[in-house]
Amino acid sequence: RGRLLRAPRGLGTMGQLSSLMQIMQRAAHKAGRALNRDFGEVEHLQIARKGPADFVTAADRRAEEIIYEELNEKRPGYGFLMEERGEVRGTDKTHRWIVDPLDGTLNFMHGQPHFAVSIALERMGEIVAGVVYNPANDEMFHAEKGYGAWVNDRRLRVAARRELDTAVIATGTPFYGKPGHARFLKELHQVMGATAGIRRYGAASLDLAWVAAGRFDAFWERDLKAWDIAAGLLLVREAGGFIEELDGGKDVLTTGNIAAGGDPILGKLMEKVRAAN
Repeated sequence: RGRLLRAPRGLGTMGQLSSLMQIMQRAAHKAGRALNRDFGEVEHLQIARKGPADFVTAADRRAEEIIYEELNEKRPGYGFLMEERGEVRGTDKTHRWIVDPLDGTLNFMHGQPHFAVSIALERMGEIVAGVVYNPANDEMFHAEKGYGAWVNDRRLRVAARRELDTAVIATGTPFYGKPGHARFLKELHQVMGATAGIRRYGAASLDLAWVAAGRFDAFWERDLKAWDIAAGLLLVREAGGFIEELDGGKDVLTTGNIAAGGDPILGKLMEKVRAAN
């Protein structure tokens, strides 16, 4: 992993970002400002009988529209894969933005400041740049392939712990209406008994960003969408970590079954998860 020792492109002594990263961060910041304004209204809606669900759906769509317009203006012709719009084909068949305008919707709906804007750029089928931005605390996680992972202006490395009994592992639980509850409980039983702690924070993009930052030692979850994990998986790799498909498949973006972490913690987590299946 010698590439992680190089000075990152556009992040030298002048602290400047590459033009691509400037575009991505500008879009994330702009959407984040809109989400923060809407987030400030959520607590007032909690008392309504219907709750804030419709309001949050509208906030999600507004944020996605902001990102779409910003990226489409700066890189016309690029395609999109977005949570609300779905697939938008561009004239440039080699580039595609993968966007989740509001990851952690349930947290947002309940006034919990743990949510994110996630934007990744896929080039020729490979993720080459990504940002995960939590506007509630102004943390911008970002990475470009070969140039390391960062939060704001601080370099990231995955945690160095080697044993599961000292590790904190993040996961996501199947919620109401989704399949896989019994399988997840078996996996949880295996992992929980071997680790220092399990955390479920409800935003996969931030879970992966926190693995890159060493706040979590590893993460696993099933049935995620490409927009949940595209930016985060690059962050983990550029912070010196690894990505595995839980069932041995080749493409986590397609299956959505992902495990992430440093070596050797990830391998030990995979052993526990597979022991449950």
